[in-house]
Amino acid sequence: MTKLNKAYLLALVVIIVSGCSSRYHTRQDTAPMRIPTEYEMRDAKVKAEPKSVSAGRPYVVLGKQYHPMSDEKGYKAQGTASWYGQKFHGYYTSNGEIFNMYDMTAAHKTLPLPSFVKVTNLENGKSAIVRVNDRGPFHDDRIIDLSYAAAYKLGYHNQGTAKVQIEAITLDRVVPRLTYIQVVASSNKTNIELLAQKLASQFAIDTNIAEEGGLHKLRLGPLDNDNHAQSLLENLQAGEFRQAFLLYSEQRL
Repeated sequence: MTKLNKAYLLALVVIIVSGCSSRYHTRQDTAPMRIPTEYEMRDAKVKAEPKSVSAGRPYVVLGKQYHPMSDEKGYKAQGTASWYGQKFHGYYTSNGEIFNMYDMTAAHKTLPLPSFVKVTNLENGKSAIVRVNDRGPFHDDRIIDLSYAAAYKLGYHNQGTAKVQIEAITLDRVVPRLTYIQVVASSNKTNIELLAQKLASQFAIDTNIAEEGGLHKLRLGPLDNDNHAQSLLENLQAGEFRQAFLLYSEQRL
């Protein structure tokens, strides 16, 4: 092998390794060197917070599509909880915050972000209130991923998983959540404006166009209620707008 080929091969290996390890600083998740303090394991304080619009959009992970809930009120479920810690510590959550394994937080596939839930370990009766600010765990047999501190409080940090019950904790809304349908996005503003006029006339509904990152996004709404929104969404998806999706906001878009 020539020196040139050897140099090329070495460079290729470096690129591949760098690409594999660039997202996180370690491959395996591990527990931290110290245990959480009593202060760190205090229940999350439930408070009214605006929901993330971007985290409320449908998304795809490992080929599977997920549709976040419009509202967590009344949500209750049982299943397997896991936990995550040092591997993800210091990285961004799906909510755009920095994950801290010593905060009382959690990841859930479809709850609005942020949400507050009470998690009870059905094997020992221990419970904790956590703030959901991330997406995951992306395993069909698990329903929630708790921070290391929350898992420690629930007493399953050593075995990794536990059977739990989840109950959403909600406060009365001061501002109602508004429902929109994002129909399509395009770089062609003229076409989007013409389509907006057509749909506004066809469905007798307000439209708005948002410009983000060079794309013009056509949205219908706000809509009266979720049933109306779902019916209209199905109508659009049955036609030429298969990629349309529901969008939720606590202020007019």
